[in-house]
Amino acid sequence: MASLPKGIKAVLSKAPTDVVVLSALRTPICRSYKGQLKDAYPEELLSVVLRATLDANPTLDPAAIDDVAVGVVLSELGGSKAARMAMNHVGFPSTTSLYTANRACASSLQSIALVAAQIRSSMIDVGIGAGMESMTRNYGSRAIPTDAWPALRDSPVKDARDCVMAMGLTSENVARRYGVSRADQDAFAVESHARAARARAQGHFAAEIVPVTTRFQPTDKQGNKVGDEQTVTVAEDDGIRAGATLEALAKLKPAFAADGASTAGNSSQVSDGAAAALLMRRSTATRLGLADRVMGRFVAASVAGCAPDEMGIGPALAVPKLLTQLGLATEDVHTWELNEAFASQALYCARALGLEQAWQDGRVNPAGGAIALGHPLGATGARMVSTLLHGLQRSGGETGVVSMCIGTGMGMAGLFVRE
Repeated sequence: MASLPKGIKAVLSKAPTDVVVLSALRTPICRSYKGQLKDAYPEELLSVVLRATLDANPTLDPAAIDDVAVGVVLSELGGSKAARMAMNHVGFPSTTSLYTANRACASSLQSIALVAAQIRSSMIDVGIGAGMESMTRNYGSRAIPTDAWPALRDSPVKDARDCVMAMGLTSENVARRYGVSRADQDAFAVESHARAARARAQGHFAAEIVPVTTRFQPTDKQGNKVGDEQTVTVAEDDGIRAGATLEALAKLKPAFAADGASTAGNSSQVSDGAAAALLMRRSTATRLGLADRVMGRFVAASVAGCAPDEMGIGPALAVPKLLTQLGLATEDVHTWELNEAFASQALYCARALGLEQAWQDGRVNPAGGAIALGHPLGATGARMVSTLLHGLQRSGGETGVVSMCIGTGMGMAGLFVRE
């Protein structure tokens, strides 16, 4: 098994054993309950990005894809049966296997890392790391266990009890403990929307988004059906508010605590979407005549734990761990994709990692983040990888990090290199 590269020169050097990325695609990310994908099934969205992966690599025999890993958090039965059905439905042979992975908000970054590990260990040659989520269909009670062992809810260990703490309350803890003001959170959220709106207007998402044709039932504010079901083709994210202002966000009431600072406007959106990345060994890409299709490569990933009641600080722990493993400094990373679960924790992590100037320079979430784009739990990691790799193609930056906090108290980070 290949060892990790050490130092920026080694990280940028190419080798036949590299795990390379040939495509990184996603559906539009749409608002749950109100958005244009609210009536789509998670496995339906997965089928779209899996089919698009085949279409983006037309000379690749689908039978050459050994395994597919799908990050998913909320789906019934862990999503495994429906995901397998969707994969077969869109043209993959039964010889291609599939499994699902659940590391909460990092699930599809985990699926990409798992496929990369399988390739490095020669378990497989070609694989897809993907993610899917319909929070419209599955959020509710599936976000917190309803039939857990009672001894855990009454555990004398605070960290055990805190694993089911509402995510919004963990956001408030981060804001209070680390001095992240309401004004700063609102300003961060406004900038997220402004960057996403600008990126959309300039067509920056076009290369990563696969349009979805699905059903859509219009409803009124109470959820009652209005008119007939329609067939729609969705080609853009629908949660971006181009006109978001500080004045408007300042009027919103705290969403999780009466005296809190986290609101619906400075927290990530509840969303629906899917994403997928095709990975293989560089030598395999060369053998299959696909070397010219390589857009980047996966270098490494790292996971770190933290207290569940401040789970949002996870990236501030996972990123240094990753960089230390690779012998890198923050200055060696051109672009950062930090998931905006909440403005409180995203701001804290940017500050703790020394990325304030990088944020000002537009190298942290240059096209906005989850506050504007949305956070479909199981798909977010792969969505961020897609946005990162396509962004590096535009900017010419060589290296990028994807990182997110994880419910129950973790952070994950992955390093990618553009080619």
